[in-house]
Amino acid sequence: MRMITGIRFFLLSALLVLCGACAESSGSVKREGTIKVVTTTAMIGDLVKNVAGEKAEVVSLMGTGVDPHLYKASAGDVEKLAGADMIFYNGLHLEGKITDVLAQMKKSGIFTVGVAEGIDKSLLLSPEEYEGYYDPHIWFDVTLWKKAAKIVMEAFSLYDPQNAGIYKQNAESYLKELSLLQSYIQKKIALLRHERRVLITAHDAFNYFGRGYGFEVMGLQGISTDSEASVADIQNLSRVVAERKIPAVFVETSISPRYMRALRASVKARGFDVRIGGSLYSDSMGSPGTEEGSYIGMFRSNVDTIVESLSRSIEVADSKVEAAGDG
Repeated sequence: MRMITGIRFFLLSALLVLCGACAESSGSVKREGTIKVVTTTAMIGDLVKNVAGEKAEVVSLMGTGVDPHLYKASAGDVEKLAGADMIFYNGLHLEGKITDVLAQMKKSGIFTVGVAEGIDKSLLLSPEEYEGYYDPHIWFDVTLWKKAAKIVMEAFSLYDPQNAGIYKQNAESYLKELSLLQSYIQKKIALLRHERRVLITAHDAFNYFGRGYGFEVMGLQGISTDSEASVADIQNLSRVVAERKIPAVFVETSISPRYMRALRASVKARGFDVRIGGSLYSDSMGSPGTEEGSYIGMFRSNVDTIVESLSRSIEVADSKVEAAGDG
């Protein structure tokens, strides 16, 4: 197994060197036609498509249900990246296992942009347990996503200045759509009582959502899924859910539901029946071609699911209480 891993590493390294040489030899050549863009996540891909419009052909490496924290680049991914004119990635260690590959692509001369890394650091969250690192899940605050759109616009304008006006027009149009999304979110959340605004998920992907829209957010895992949730983590969180009678917790489409099922069982053992409120899109969007396959559709779906589930009446599963009531 170790030998296979070593061979794979050697092949990827060789491909990177070869691709780097190709990029260096063609970097000064003016490209014609559409710009070939490769993005890491589908969220970044959707953003790029809205800003670039018909000027770019966009391919995203990570599809539906893929966890970017754990994603590793295949030889095919490296080839796609090396063939791109521009590369956009989230950054802030979201794609932690392909950081070296992205750095190599930038070094080879490919126009490479870390979208979240261009946002003013004073606007970013820095969890105490990850001292020195910032929370990368910026897309869950529409205000920050608007800033991300401007960063993408500026990148295209720099790479392709003759079409800067088109990128600006596209970005302004998309910013208006994001403003409408912001209004939708605020109106929807206003229907939910303040004491019900507690969001519990598999990992801490929703802290920007919490800060932006007034939710208390808790997750079994930290901001990265690279670490496992412990029995103590499950026990501690189940105590909070049972004591505060939080009506629902949520699974995530890009993470196994086993932790949340274990949490629910632990809560039930404490005499309270918490529901699985539904699946939220966290680190990936829905399938291409569906409403949830776009950033705006994904966000609306999440908000609808959260508000509907947390608005429902609380169901107590204390058998002793039920038995006493029957008597």
